[in-house]
Amino acid sequence: MKLRFTGLSNPGLVRFSNQDAYYIDPEGRFFIVADGMGGHTGGEEASRIATQVIRNYLLQHWQSDHATKVLLENAFKQANLAIVREQQLQPQCGDMGTTAVAVVFRDQQPAIAHVGDSRLYLFRGAALQQITADHTWVNMALHQGDITQEEARAHPWRHILLRCLGREELDQIDLQMLNVQSGDRLLLCSDGLTEELADEAIAFHLQSNPAIEKATAALLKAALASGGHDNITVAIVELE
Repeated sequence: MKLRFTGLSNPGLVRFSNQDAYYIDPEGRFFIVADGMGGHTGGEEASRIATQVIRNYLLQHWQSDHATKVLLENAFKQANLAIVREQQLQPQCGDMGTTAVAVVFRDQQPAIAHVGDSRLYLFRGAALQQITADHTWVNMALHQGDITQEEARAHPWRHILLRCLGREELDQIDLQMLNVQSGDRLLLCSDGLTEELADEAIAFHLQSNPAIEKATAALLKAALASGGHDNITVAIVELE
């Protein structure tokens, strides 16, 4: 399975620092996006720890007999423990945490893990499908029928996470396998993109730009033009 891939990250137009982090394996084996929280220093440190620990764990255990989903779950658990340990060492960063979404190409089917509201999308043909489900209060309320889709986009509680890395009580990491085919594009992104652009706008830029480098730049530019209120990270993987 031959892949093309690229990524960009930008602090946006409001924040002075970038608390997002991402990692693209040079060999195209795995891709990670994380969005930190807990203040300037705490957020940057949490997302950095998450991407580093997940990366190192995957590299160290790549040849193991574990199924890919198990490998990913263990990597996320190790990242969670590492952030909790850092909280104990730095009490001033006791509330730091991070979202994380990762895709691993190790078997015929890619495996996905995620915690929080950083997302993975599948773009096939002209259709965009959100693969991950946000671990947020708003998404829970939406599925329970307490609020509408329109209310969800502007709800004052839309940033409240129900799950993130950096919590001792983290008891679930969402894991799944994904069916892919030639021509598919996978988009990993932080909520700095999805807060500014609706799915229809994201699909438009993916459809309008045959080259993934141009698609990534177009998405970033559009998010900045819409306000750039948060850090923005975009990574695209294309199956040739």
